[in-house]
Amino acid sequence: MKHVTHKEILEQMTRDGREGRLSRRDFIRIAVAAGIAVSAASALWNTEVFAASPRKGGTFRLGAHDGNTSDTHDPGTYVSFAMIQLAHTYRSYLTMITPTNGLGPDMAVSWSASADASEWTFELNRHASFHSGKAFTADDAIASLNHHRGEKSTSAATALLKDVKEIVKNNAHSITLKLSSGNADLPWLMTDYHLAMLPANPDGSINWQSGDGAGPYKIVNHRPGVNTKLVRHDGWHLEGAYFDEVELIVLNDPNTREVALVTGDVDAITQLELKTLHLLRRKKNIEIDNVPSGSALTMPMFCDTAPFNDVNVRTALKLAIDREEIIKKIAYGTAIPGNDVHVSPNMPYWADLPQRKYDPDRARFLLKKAGQENLKVSLSVADSVYSGAVDMCVLFAEQAKAAGISINVIREPSDGYYSNVWLKKPFCLVQWGARPTPDLMFSLAYKDDAAWNESRWQNKRFNELLLLAKAELDQAKRTEMYREMQQLARDDGGTILPLFANFVYARNKKVRHGPNLAANWHIDGARGTSRWWFAR
Repeated sequence: MKHVTHKEILEQMTRDGREGRLSRRDFIRIAVAAGIAVSAASALWNTEVFAASPRKGGTFRLGAHDGNTSDTHDPGTYVSFAMIQLAHTYRSYLTMITPTNGLGPDMAVSWSASADASEWTFELNRHASFHSGKAFTADDAIASLNHHRGEKSTSAATALLKDVKEIVKNNAHSITLKLSSGNADLPWLMTDYHLAMLPANPDGSINWQSGDGAGPYKIVNHRPGVNTKLVRHDGWHLEGAYFDEVELIVLNDPNTREVALVTGDVDAITQLELKTLHLLRRKKNIEIDNVPSGSALTMPMFCDTAPFNDVNVRTALKLAIDREEIIKKIAYGTAIPGNDVHVSPNMPYWADLPQRKYDPDRARFLLKKAGQENLKVSLSVADSVYSGAVDMCVLFAEQAKAAGISINVIREPSDGYYSNVWLKKPFCLVQWGARPTPDLMFSLAYKDDAAWNESRWQNKRFNELLLLAKAELDQAKRTEMYREMQQLARDDGGTILPLFANFVYARNKKVRHGPNLAANWHIDGARGTSRWWFAR
């Protein structure tokens, strides 16, 4: 039998107190029985339980990276982190990623599938409402999903719903999605940040222009790329939304973000400057959250554009990057090595393929085979992509010299980077948030006709397997399919994936959160505004 230590008893008591399973009286009684003085037990309750329990009040100010003046309220255009954070603050989704990285309800309270997973029925929350006061109904859910469907849709999420043949209204609070083939991951797909629930117009379109939403906070003032002020939505249908008000402030420069946190101008910030992380740790009033994730840094190469249209050139560039050195010198250990496959070790169906190593000699051989000796390419990057993004690309350029490759690093403006550079220039650095399943990631960015197929990669076998795996309910067969897809992406794909970055962000100690943090986006899966609170 395991011996339970004094420390473990106190930790369990503290958890029970925070979660309301233990009153103050019982907490102190048990603590005293365990040999703790009454005064010490009372102090422990006040500091570790009472102060750490959620309470309402205050204005939460978040300094966020990656905001643009071109950002809009159209959910189909969401791409920058600032808008993703804002979206989860003022809008809601059918399902959500929980703090423990599971799947939970949001605007849908439950869901069920047919035996072959080709039909999914969602029962909707009857108490949910929009900021305008309009009740949320099946018509709104259908219009919100249809916004991303059809040939006329300009949404980046169109590929995610391509297999949806029809959406049926069962009643005012129930819908059924009928698919052309089974999709076992469909409820997870509904967490994608584009698929926000918005009010329907009479013609079946959605009213996205007004900025209306059904999230925990409603917009009072919005200046794209600058700041957004919000107040609590009294009709919020879930727990949380503890702050009275929220202000999202775009601070693209990492040094500016950290200064704002230290001086108290903001209460929390996203994406720390990793090379100064040790200095921030010295600040007694600052807490740092370091969350391992499936967030990937990618360097997509246009596979239809020379010289990247030759697989030998693509492989040579993959071999010319020293991932371990980059993690040590740029990420300061807050990352795990990538393997040119967009599936992280903490995702389901991850294939333990041989790790690609830095091999400039092999890269030279492949370039000679391709007739591309002394290869010269340009690589675009912006400071806002990742902490140390420019330094990373410069280090990559130095590493690649050993393979005879000359990389011209182009420092692009942060404002408008994802509008003007990504998907437009043939070689750039990109940061992706974590997606919960391989199917969602592959459908979004690697499928042949995906709007965000950032490398323009076309592989017939990969696309065949993607469709087969999506509908396969036999887990052993599905696992093998995903393994083959990952092998194809690694060996033939147009994406260099140097690392999976931890989400490293910081907050004032007066800002509290629960014991777990979602790992799909910064700030607790971009839901910290509704899940966090101020200490008493």
